[in-house]
Amino acid sequence: MIKRVPATESMIGIAGDGKSIKTEDLKWVVNPYDEFAVEEALRIKQEHGGTVTVLSLGTDKTVDAIRTALAMGADKGILINDSAAANSDSLATARVLAETIKTLSYDLIIAGMRAVDDDNYQVGPAVAEFLGIPHISMVVKEEISNGKIRCQKTVEGGTFEVEAALPALFTAQRGLNEPRYVSMPGIMKAKKKPLEIKTLADIGLSIDDLGEPKTRVVNIKFPPERSAGKMIEGDNAEAKAAALVKALKEEAKVL
Repeated sequence: MIKRVPATESMIGIAGDGKSIKTEDLKWVVNPYDEFAVEEALRIKQEHGGTVTVLSLGTDKTVDAIRTALAMGADKGILINDSAAANSDSLATARVLAETIKTLSYDLIIAGMRAVDDDNYQVGPAVAEFLGIPHISMVVKEEISNGKIRCQKTVEGGTFEVEAALPALFTAQRGLNEPRYVSMPGIMKAKKKPLEIKTLADIGLSIDDLGEPKTRVVNIKFPPERSAGKMIEGDNAEAKAAALVKALKEEAKVL
């Protein structure tokens, strides 16, 4: 599962409504954590066989992101493009993706652990819940054998090793792999690979099935600007140390 997001080096501006970002002149890319997911799927295919299908919910422009994954080596793409789902929150997005996956034959689902735009960490786990399959989050290593997957997942201060029966879903953390670069031959091949575009009706859903969003954006603000740093002057180290202590006491008031 992949998502089209603004590139992390993009200069983000807040739109006039105060609830969204300006999209003009933004560079859009595959979510970096989803690139780890695609790369790991391709490595699993190389070792165990099978095919890799890339799935996304988005607009016409999301085709470019799917084509990038196809150029990496994925076999097929599916885009759910429906104006009724355009403003879906994480839960509604997960429902749409899960209902699409139910129409497919699958052994393993991989997603990025988070998207760098909304930063919610929710879609992957919610898809697994809708499908009723095991979910392992923030995976940095995986191994498949005998119908099971064993993963190392990051936790605060260390890692856990977790095993689950297939089919299962796991989310990719940084360190799982190093995504390959897209080559020109890969780009040319991607143009000939199948890419299906579906609506909610095609997967048996309506806007009523999605329900009202559980979350909404109230406003977006930039972080408060930091005050400029202050250079401590002095003729020698002792003078500078004294000036620093004085500033910490009288100006910063932390001593």
